[in-house]
Amino acid sequence: MTATDTRDKKHGFRAALSYPDFRWLVIGLSVSSIGSWAYNVALYVYVYEQTQSAGWAAATTLGRFVPALLFGSYGGVIAERIERRRLLISLDLISMTVMIVLGILTGADVLALFAIMLAAITSMIGTIYYPATAAMTPQVVDESDLAGANAFESLVENVSVIAGPALGAGVLAVSSVEVALFFNAATFLFSAWCSSQIETRSAASDVTEGGSAGVLKQVATGFKTILSSSTAAILVGASVLASFFYGTDTVLFVVYSEERLGIGPDGFGLLLAGLGVGGIIMSPFVDKLAGSPKLARIISLGLIVYTLPTALLLVIDVPAFAFGIQIIRGAGTLVVDVLAVTALQRSLPSDMIARVFGVFMTLVLAAISLGAFVTAPLLGAAGLDTTLLVYSVGVSVLVIVAYPRTRLVDREMTQRLAALAPRIKALEGLGIFASASRTALERLAAAAEEVTLPAGDRIIQEGDPADFFYVTTDGTVSVSAVGELGQEQHLRTMGPREYFGEIGLLEQGPRTASVDATTDVTLLKIPGDDFVSALTETAATSAFMEGARMRLARTHPSRDLTATALESPEV
Repeated sequence: MTATDTRDKKHGFRAALSYPDFRWLVIGLSVSSIGSWAYNVALYVYVYEQTQSAGWAAATTLGRFVPALLFGSYGGVIAERIERRRLLISLDLISMTVMIVLGILTGADVLALFAIMLAAITSMIGTIYYPATAAMTPQVVDESDLAGANAFESLVENVSVIAGPALGAGVLAVSSVEVALFFNAATFLFSAWCSSQIETRSAASDVTEGGSAGVLKQVATGFKTILSSSTAAILVGASVLASFFYGTDTVLFVVYSEERLGIGPDGFGLLLAGLGVGGIIMSPFVDKLAGSPKLARIISLGLIVYTLPTALLLVIDVPAFAFGIQIIRGAGTLVVDVLAVTALQRSLPSDMIARVFGVFMTLVLAAISLGAFVTAPLLGAAGLDTTLLVYSVGVSVLVIVAYPRTRLVDREMTQRLAALAPRIKALEGLGIFASASRTALERLAAAAEEVTLPAGDRIIQEGDPADFFYVTTDGTVSVSAVGELGQEQHLRTMGPREYFGEIGLLEQGPRTASVDATTDVTLLKIPGDDFVSALTETAATSAFMEGARMRLARTHPSRDLTATALESPEV
């Protein structure tokens, strides 16, 4: 039984975790995430002990949050331009170094300001790490298991929100702030080691003038990609709306916990934990929801489940019941986040995923900030009950009113897959893509251009730069070459469901043969970067490599196939 057969018998988390590279990715992510939440507790404790000021505690939040907000969009550009495995390792090692320095400085009772400045660096690193992992996830799991993988990553995040602060408090209870920081440094080192075990490589790319464009133009490309697709805009909008509501939570529940539940502002932590528990409970079921053709309806219902139950808090003053409401709401927000992220990963071009998720993260952070910012004056003007009612009912009504527009997601994704189906079928039939994931095939199909040429047209000229990979879907072509022999020779005739143009792309050199249409021919014309990226993500089969090596030997017997385009940079 093959690994693929085994996965076919699994679903959700089990299927996602059957991919070794995903296991390494998520193990490192979980350990470093728990360590980071523990470090957050230690940082706030240190700053407050140094200053005895709530204002400085607020400055700690701003110091960590504002740099991430300002830098977030460009973080996606960086994640796109550097090979992702190498990038993840580098980011973990930089974070480890920052934590060690912070631990040494806190042990020396450095000013709180310096601790906040170092914390800002780790926050900016996070703005690169998130889009890099979001772009790598669809590389290391098949499309059919992508929702399960995203759900498991959300599960890890929810567990970290609960376990990390508890661990941080436990470390502080028996030790010191610097020990908690050194512990976090160790988690980053472990995460770097986990990333080093990942075998999948990504092809670094830059869609903005080869990287020569300015920062603003680089960032603007991500925004333009979102705005140019109604599907992407709606999916991002759903997550941004949920994030805005979370921002209102961060203010509302401090007041609600003190005024209504009577357990003081510290009860805010209990209510946040309820959201985390709801996410954990819902995580195993999201994978099945992701396969529904009614994705827009499910996301809309998830938003309503997240927002509308807040109105029940108007009549609840028992902490246990409030915690139960939070569990329900946590399940709703997990559905929105996981399904929106999964649909984005499936619909975006491979060279835009990291950049779009950098913008996505910035918009999410901005929405949380806006939610918190507008809630305080509304509470002061209207009171707790009115504010709870306005937000819970108002957002739910907004979701219902927007639903006819939201349904475009289902329609466009169905139409997109239907249009790509013939191309995907043609690519699936090629041995070269035998191990390619559904996601990789969809991206290749989306990148392909279908062209029809008359008999006699020259498709490839020997000696020209290699730029495209071709698949014949109808008609025949003739392959000939002068090569090293100095005399033109006919090599072969190719018909439907065959491919050509791969050798020049693999060697990153000129074409080694000419190709002419012998009949009217229909071709899939795939950009070379997309072809190489697909082979980089899914290892080329030995049969394909051997076939390419034999064809090169016929025209250039002194050369051996090096496939330099598939070489991965070493760390």
